[in-house]
Amino acid sequence: MADFHQNGLVTTLHNLSHRPIEDLERELVSFSQQRAMSLVLPSLYSELSGPALGNIVQELTKVPYLEEIVIGLDRADEAEYRHALEYFGKLPQHHRILWNDGPRLRAIDQQLQDLELAPMEMGKGRNVWYCLGYVLGSGRSKSVALHDCDIVTYQRELLARLIYPVAHPTFSYAFCKGYYARVATNTMGGRVSRLCVTPLLRTLTKVCGYSEFIDYLDSFRYPLAGEFSMRVDVIDDLLISSDWGLEIGVLAEMKRNYATNRLCQVDIADVYDHKHQQLSADDASAGLSKMSTDIAKALFRKLATKGEVFSTEKFRTIKATYYRVALDFIESYHNDAVINGLEYDRHLEEQAVELFAQNLMAAGEQFLENPMEKPFMPSWNRVRSAVPDILEQLHAAVEADHREFGGNVG
Repeated sequence: MADFHQNGLVTTLHNLSHRPIEDLERELVSFSQQRAMSLVLPSLYSELSGPALGNIVQELTKVPYLEEIVIGLDRADEAEYRHALEYFGKLPQHHRILWNDGPRLRAIDQQLQDLELAPMEMGKGRNVWYCLGYVLGSGRSKSVALHDCDIVTYQRELLARLIYPVAHPTFSYAFCKGYYARVATNTMGGRVSRLCVTPLLRTLTKVCGYSEFIDYLDSFRYPLAGEFSMRVDVIDDLLISSDWGLEIGVLAEMKRNYATNRLCQVDIADVYDHKHQQLSADDASAGLSKMSTDIAKALFRKLATKGEVFSTEKFRTIKATYYRVALDFIESYHNDAVINGLEYDRHLEEQAVELFAQNLMAAGEQFLENPMEKPFMPSWNRVRSAVPDILEQLHAAVEADHREFGGNVG
């Protein structure tokens, strides 16, 4: 059972009573009469044969309150798209697959590229961006949730708790972030969040002084969680990062656009496990190494927009301070693991901290070399101002693919 602590910045909705899923779903069905709900699933084709997605789809077949499920499919040829249509065809809800590698959606992407409005980098951010555009174009829902397709411990309660705060007709939340303990297979997960993000936020406060923005980010129990929900009208002005800074970027955007009393976080799972990224100490362009660099750059950019002045000397100070703060956290995590009977390898944890410390300096140098880098994709409001019928084009292309390649009617 969780505690009931509130940090005072962002409301935390705990799992205090383990309420039966049937009760939650009964309420959500009622809410759906006033605030229809969608789910976005960004997926690689390879995940269709992975250990998680089959169970996720099976769990979703039992969900009674969703108006629409939108699946973003990356890295799929025509035969694989046809297979995906069959694979997801068991879903009883209205659902559509964005075949991002198909000729129709590539034509739309090329049209936006010609206007310098298309996402420049392949990946989850681009997939999510197009899926959210489709949600706007379909007009079926007023609230939308998003979660990954590699959650091996998935239960449909996760979705119910995630979307409940933005679907409740008397709640005022525009955005909700999911959180959970990354504890599975008797070990602690979430290394980038535990060993990079949290120590870095505390470090930035020490080195740069108090920042309301840093305090805000530090109020989230799992800032890198890939699960969040929002009112659909939030999408219009949302800037989404194309790199591993996506989750931090979304939190920054919500702080920019909304008062914190419109934001919340919710406990969505007792046990959570998904695909683990490799540390990739020898390859700065992959795995947790790239993730830590992208996240650090996102934080440095945001602080710079608030007037913080960075230099090589300041980044050296940040690196040294971070290293000390992170080592102190390792002591705390070790003791937490011991009292809970979890396995904990301090050597591997310290190796990760050493890599992240190096990457903070690299991120700082990259920021100084290119401080005007624009990692965000444009908002859909901006795209619509340039191409007024772009959402209609996107919706029509997805429908045409669905009809041509034999998707279920509905």
